[in-house]
Amino acid sequence: MSMPPEPPLLSVEDLTVTFTGRGRTDVRAVSGVSFDVARGQVTGLVGESGCGKSVTSLALMGLLPKKGVTVGGRAAFEGTDLLGLRREQLRDLRGSKLAMIFQDPLSSLNPVIPIGLQVTEILTRHRGLRGEAARKEAAALLERVGIPDPTRRLKEYPHQLSGGMRQRALIAMAVACAPQLLIADEPTTALDVTIQAQILELLKELVDQQGTALLMITHDMGVVAGLCDRVNVLYAGKVVEAAERRPLFAAPTHPYAHGLLGSIPRLDAPRGEPLNPIRGSISDTIAWSDGCAFAPRCDFYSEQCLNGTPQLTEPHSAGHQVRCVHPVAATGKEGADR
Repeated sequence: MSMPPEPPLLSVEDLTVTFTGRGRTDVRAVSGVSFDVARGQVTGLVGESGCGKSVTSLALMGLLPKKGVTVGGRAAFEGTDLLGLRREQLRDLRGSKLAMIFQDPLSSLNPVIPIGLQVTEILTRHRGLRGEAARKEAAALLERVGIPDPTRRLKEYPHQLSGGMRQRALIAMAVACAPQLLIADEPTTALDVTIQAQILELLKELVDQQGTALLMITHDMGVVAGLCDRVNVLYAGKVVEAAERRPLFAAPTHPYAHGLLGSIPRLDAPRGEPLNPIRGSISDTIAWSDGCAFAPRCDFYSEQCLNGTPQLTEPHSAGHQVRCVHPVAATGKEGADR
């Protein structure tokens, strides 16, 4: 008798985030995003700046401001809706079962507090370690993430560390309590490619060794190719394509995902061949209620694209979802259903 499938660690359903302000038009930054994260899985949220990736992560962690922001939907973590928890309850979860690596380590770390105190604060709050025991554990964490001479580094301030070391310190703080879910928001931004590779390898090791679920937020398709198991492509606050990594890279189905992959320079391309960027910018959108938000930038546009919000379907294979009335076929040409 087969065992029933294990429920996802995190299940996000119809997440919406709206920024409001007196005398200003409401801005819907996240518009009905749904996805699952399984235990030990690396799930990617991918898209250009402004598509709603970081806002989604901040909403899940309860870090959005209370005033001027309306959050809706459901985010079930081990069956508990994160969006319905009080601040005190979220503080108990953050750092212990949920952790986040922020995009800019220099602004995320407190500049006037030594690295050691920032790490030991987490150990004291969630693991009850104090004094010498906390300092030894903090040094062990820094050593684990590849920071040389960790005992000396504990006494240093963020500005005394390189960008790669600051990012490693943030990762050490995030994994101090072996969280079940780790959210990484552009963890390799502004780092050189060598340090990027080291950080990604470190994250991969943490997932493999601890069974941690990782939600990777990035615009870098190279990061996605090397790390993610399942990928959710966001555009204008909605998931427009969701698939396992290999099927997505082999046959991107939404014109936006197809354009993201097509705009990446290739080493095997003929010399002098021009790049193929997506035309326009993220600001060239229409409201989802009026049709496909990507329509103004889409090469496959037709009047049918303006017949209300397109729904997620599986036009080519099971588990490969796309929000488009003219999905791209596996050949890279427009779908035959146009």
